Amino acid sequence: MIRNIILDFDGTLGDTTAVIIRTIQATIVELGLPTRTDNECAAVIGLRLVETPPVLFPECNVDVDLYAATYRRLFHIFNTEDAVTLYPNVLETLEELKKRGIVLTIASSRSRSSLVEYVERLGLSSLISLVVGADDVCNGKPDPEAVIMTLGKFGFIPEEAIVVGDTEYDIRMGINAGTKTCAVTYGNGTRESLAEADWLIDDFSSLLSLTD
Repeated sequence: MIRNIILDFDGTLGDTTAVIIRTIQATIVELGLPTRTDNECAAVIGLRLVETPPVLFPECNVDVDLYAATYRRLFHIFNTEDAVTLYPNVLETLEELKKRGIVLTIASSRSRSSLVEYVERLGLSSLISLVVGADDVCNGKPDPEAVIMTLGKFGFIPEEAIVVGDTEYDIRMGINAGTKTCAVTYGNGTRESLAEADWLIDDFSSLLSLTD
């Protein structure tokens, strides 16, 4: 029986792709880094900020702390009140899952403060029982630390949980923790990169059929 659903945020619950790509591109310009396409920028969504430069700029010796600080400053500028919305059917589905007694949590590569802000802004506070951000763990996705922390908090075992995300980093995190995994296809990953997931869904509401 599924008792816990561990959700990614960016590209799974919230449509943050445009503001993230805009911020990455502005960071690249400000730091004088090699140009990258929007698709290349989207491919690193899901990594913690300090882990992004080695993947996005493998040919450069980037100061990861400077990159992260620059990104955060620019993101604060671009992150306007209407910059991020929930994907279709997210709110209604979470409400129904909550009614069924399933514990809903978030595990994200985003900072805790940013996550809490979005959860409150998007009306999810009464639905989400735990938020685990990048600064709550020592090891980012695909390391299973965030999942193990979540399971331990509520006394669940891996077989009672599903990790839901839009990138291979989310799916590998769940696999590494021993949970079931569900990939959403409308986010930042490709169907090919998400092939290891137990389920692929095109609409968030399809989660309901996995918990009947």
